[in-house]
Amino acid sequence: MTTNRKRTSSADPRSLAPDPCIEGWHGWDEYAPFYDWENAQTMGRRDVKFWQDLAARLGGPALELGCGTGRVTLPVARSGVALVGIDRSEQMLACARRRVRRACLSRRPALVRGDIRSLPFGPRTFSLVMAPYGILQSLLADGDLDATLASTARVLAPGGTLGIDLVADLPSWQEYWKRVRLHGRRGSAGPQVTLIESVRQEPDRKLTIFEQEYVEHRGTRSRRRQFSLAFRTLSVPEMTARVEAAGFRMAALLGDYESRPWDPRAEVWIILASKK
Repeated sequence: MTTNRKRTSSADPRSLAPDPCIEGWHGWDEYAPFYDWENAQTMGRRDVKFWQDLAARLGGPALELGCGTGRVTLPVARSGVALVGIDRSEQMLACARRRVRRACLSRRPALVRGDIRSLPFGPRTFSLVMAPYGILQSLLADGDLDATLASTARVLAPGGTLGIDLVADLPSWQEYWKRVRLHGRRGSAGPQVTLIESVRQEPDRKLTIFEQEYVEHRGTRSRRRQFSLAFRTLSVPEMTARVEAAGFRMAALLGDYESRPWDPRAEVWIILASKK
């Protein structure tokens, strides 16, 4: 696996040249130790009940794309639904496996390392495929998105549901350079952590790129980890057109996790589609 490119320039992010080699999966192994710590302070569990309710209503077996550390996986599994989680990052999956081992579950989810562009499952295996919290925005090229949607259609049973959650505000994210975004202790006995973040936009490629620098402090010692995370945002009409072209029929467009209707000012964009 190619290592992620790290930027060490002290320039403003708008002066940095675009990086044509960046891939959406770059950075996630490095992000794994910090993902839960950061998301507890930002996203939290706002979306979890939505996915729990959807999976309980539709039943299993269900597949979660980009299951990461299990933030959504375990709560859905606790509802008793047969669930498989897939992720490309071995480090993210290691966190999820530790969570599963510690959890008291009547039915444990299966955790698989794989590429969502080519799902390693048989045809018509699942009744539900979930793509939570912007995972499809990590697909930075049309071909990658189309391959993922086609692979998803293959593993869904006829009439099965695809649920997609998109982070709406990424294209409007303010650019800034080396801003302290978060600070606090990671775990009850863990190190103090500071997140120093830079953000740049590449509108021509519809990309938002986060340059992450995590500094762990233990007494007088510190350790720095640097990596980039890139996300691509298509409009709702663009995304729904690609979903339909992959063999799906639109079922609902929602604007929040309470299932209110979508509008362009919605805080999230949720697409529910059924396989034809």
